[in-house]
Amino acid sequence: MALFGRPCLAVDGPVWPRGWPCLAWSKMTAPILETARLRLSGHRVEDFAACAAMWTEPVVTRYIGGRPFTGEEAWTRLLLYVGHWALLGFGYWVTEESSTGAFVGKLGFADYQRDLSSGLDRRPEAGWVFVSAAHGKGYARQAVGAIHAWGDSRFIRTVCLIHPDNAASLRVAAKSGYREERRAAYHGSPTMSS
Repeated sequence: MALFGRPCLAVDGPVWPRGWPCLAWSKMTAPILETARLRLSGHRVEDFAACAAMWTEPVVTRYIGGRPFTGEEAWTRLLLYVGHWALLGFGYWVTEESSTGAFVGKLGFADYQRDLSSGLDRRPEAGWVFVSAAHGKGYARQAVGAIHAWGDSRFIRTVCLIHPDNAASLRVAAKSGYREERRAAYHGSPTMSS
């Protein structure tokens, strides 16, 4: 995996000691973001079936854990995404096609408390994952642009971890302003960070 970094716009006002701006911590939920073709919103229990189905697709999990997720693992991720908003004031969004309402993926910012000496501390980590039927449609780039428009006024800098063989995510990262900073191993897999 590789670590990639992306500077954000200057943040006005006080910054939380972990490097994130002070936000209303109590029960904050994801704001709704809209693009020309997508609607991004907070996770709901009703999203679980679509999320769980996405995590069973081998092409989706190839570079995220290397194997399909169980229903229990998918449920834990859904809770993790909701918990980020409630505790940290940022997190992941569910992404749907505006025209059909079809679930196409999820993306956002997280603090996974990863055990790496990669410089991730004090920086929100951006991530994105889309169902295989949405691959190649430009949804990732459009959605990543929307979350960065939201995050640029809140974060000093964000990072992302990407498997060096994940060419599609590397392209999205590059188009979003991320630049490779270093390579490392995470849970036995190579990673690039930026």
